Amino acid sequence: MFINPRRLCSLLACLAIAALPSPDSRAQIIRLKKLDAKAPDNTIEIRGVSPAPFNPRIWNQSPLNFLPDIRHPLLEPRDGAFRNIYAPSIVQLSSGSFRIFYGGWDGTPTGNDRIYSADTSDFLTFTNRHTVIEHGPFQHVCNVNVTRTETGAFAMMCTACPDAKGLNKPAVFFSPDGKSFNDHPEPAPAKPADIITMQGYAPFDSADINGTSVLVRDSAKYRLYFNNFQDFEKTYRASSDDGRNFIFDGKVTTGSAMINDVKLFPTKSETLYLLGFHHNGDSLLYSLSRDPLNFPPPRPLFKNLNDADKHIVSIGWIVNGDQDNRNLIGVLYGAGATPTLDANRIFARWLQKKLIWVDDNGALTGPRGALGPDRAIFQASGTGHFKIYSEDAQTLLGRTAPITLTPGDVFQFTNDK
Repeated sequence: MFINPRRLCSLLACLAIAALPSPDSRAQIIRLKKLDAKAPDNTIEIRGVSPAPFNPRIWNQSPLNFLPDIRHPLLEPRDGAFRNIYAPSIVQLSSGSFRIFYGGWDGTPTGNDRIYSADTSDFLTFTNRHTVIEHGPFQHVCNVNVTRTETGAFAMMCTACPDAKGLNKPAVFFSPDGKSFNDHPEPAPAKPADIITMQGYAPFDSADINGTSVLVRDSAKYRLYFNNFQDFEKTYRASSDDGRNFIFDGKVTTGSAMINDVKLFPTKSETLYLLGFHHNGDSLLYSLSRDPLNFPPPRPLFKNLNDADKHIVSIGWIVNGDQDNRNLIGVLYGAGATPTLDANRIFARWLQKKLIWVDDNGALTGPRGALGPDRAIFQASGTGHFKIYSEDAQTLLGRTAPITLTPGDVFQFTNDK
């Protein structure tokens, strides 16, 4: 039988291509070390999945791999008559651990909002939960946002209500050591004199600034990002030398969303500014810019997981590292199951590398969730391998060698040869 030489060459080329290894099989082999530990609930736990240093490029090109914590919620209110906590604001301490400030009713005898905090080194256990600010003569003091100065002092912006006109206004509290605020040991009482002033923004006296005042330290000044419910769909900025008396800078972005947190990511050549928003809906939003006075409209960050966090009312970025090498590792957010917004809890999402378990039959299994910022949890067993992607959920970093999973196993990514 005659075979056309050209057809034979084409057939051989196809066979050669088919014989080439797949991109997955050529991927870098990343090692896993089995640890002498036990994963929760007969799951598989993979450690070492924290994100790479903050990369603005991936924030502007695709949804990121924010994995829900399997503790849903992460923090419940303490026992008591009134239970409704939200508005988390997270700062890293000089020890490397974190302090979580939050507001609401943390098991209180009355339905008056107060400010609280809790300590954690790893977001796995939480200690020292206590009241930081009492509402004093106000009905409510809530919606806390905390920044730290160059000396390590704490500056805290909250919503106080009502002011002299029955409206919500930002009130500020300072602490050199995190143990006393405005020269009063914790819990410090709020006072009318704690409400800030602002020049250059004519509507300030009649403004309703409720849960939308974010204080950040930038260029040796205090910057206040805020919304006014009487002048909505605009986010503004004001600046201050002392954190109490502000001068209006102008509008920084537009959109039907409420500013809740701002974090700075300095590099050698510039500073990146990340804004976090909610809109009392089922999702969170963000905006990223190199210009602190000019941001694109907020874009989606992620949606709720289920009915427990259906109504989202706040967002707090979690950032680690020093001032010159900062990285975003996750988000805490306040949310609840009821539209009345009076039964909120604090939930967590962790920005992690994306892992996919591929068993010997080719079936793919994603993680069940995360346990804190550096652990992914799987419901899987048998023999196969993991594929590892960047936190952009698209860039393949490598794969593991074949391994066998037994429920309860704990593994750690390692650079060991």
